[in-house]
Amino acid sequence: MAAATIPSWILRDRAFHWGDRTYVMGVLNVTPDSFSDGGQFNTVETAVLQAKNLTAAGVDILDIGGQSTRPGAGQISLEDEIRRVVPVIEAIRTHDNEKLASMVLSVDTTQAGVARAAVRAGADIVNDISGGTFDAAMLSTVADLGVPVILMHIRGVPETMQQHTHYEDLIGEIYQVLERQVQTAVAAGVSHSQIAIDPGIGFAKSYPQNLEILRQISAFRPLHCPILIGPSRKSFIGWILQQPEAKARVWGTAAACCAAIAGGADILRVHDGKEMMDVCRVADAIWRNTLPTDNTGAR
Repeated sequence: MAAATIPSWILRDRAFHWGDRTYVMGVLNVTPDSFSDGGQFNTVETAVLQAKNLTAAGVDILDIGGQSTRPGAGQISLEDEIRRVVPVIEAIRTHDNEKLASMVLSVDTTQAGVARAAVRAGADIVNDISGGTFDAAMLSTVADLGVPVILMHIRGVPETMQQHTHYEDLIGEIYQVLERQVQTAVAAGVSHSQIAIDPGIGFAKSYPQNLEILRQISAFRPLHCPILIGPSRKSFIGWILQQPEAKARVWGTAAACCAAIAGGADILRVHDGKEMMDVCRVADAIWRNTLPTDNTGAR
C-alpha cells in the first residue's frame, strides 16, 4: 500500500492523505474526438452537467481535457485548447451548486499556455500525459504556478505512440523515465511533494504490457510520489472481453481498478464515477481497512 510518509496534498477544502484510501478522478473530456466519449460533453452546458453528475457520484477530482490523447489523435492549437477548457472551468467555479463550485479541478494538457490559463481560471492540478516533455516551458510554468503536477510515461506522441511498444525491461524502463521526469521537475522548481506519477496504461504499451503494469504498481513506490492509474474503458479491456464498444467496458474497468487498488494505486482516473466509487469503497475496505463507521451490517 501507499507509504504514509508521502506528504498530503491540501487543495481547496480537501486533504489528500495518500495511503488512507483511493482517490477518484472523474474524466471530463470537452473534445469532439476522445476514444470513449468524444463529442458528448464538448459544450459548456453538457460539460457542466457531466461535472455535476461526477460530483454527485462522489469523485474527488474533475479532470478537464480539451485535447484528445487517443491513439492517432492530432495536436490542436493552443488557442483552440484554451477555448475548449477555460470556459468550462469558469462555469464550474461560478456555479450556484456550492459542492460543484468548490471541486478540485485538474487540467489535462501538455501545453504550458493552457496550464497557465486553466490555473488562472480556477484549476488546481496540471495533469500532463507527456511528463513535461512536449512543451519545454511546462515544468517551469507549473513551478511558477505552485500547483501539483501529474507526470505520465509515454513514448512518442499520440499519433505514433503505438509504434513504440518494444521494451527490454518494461517496468524498469518506465521507472527510469518517471524517475528522470521527477528529477527534471524538481530541478525546474517543482516541489517533490507536489508531484504524482502515472505509468501510462494505454500509452505506448501493448495489451499484455498494460496488464503487467497493473501487476507491478508497487514497483513505482520507491519514487515516493502518489501513483495515478488510468485503466478506464481502455482497449486492453476490450481486447480481453472482445468488446469493441468503450462504454460497455464498465465491469472490465471495475476489475482493473480493483487490481490497481490491490497494488497500491493512490488515484484512479475513471469515466464511470458512481460505479467506480462503489468499487473503490469495497476494495479499500478489503485492502486498506477503510471500514464504514456503522458496523451493524446490512443483510
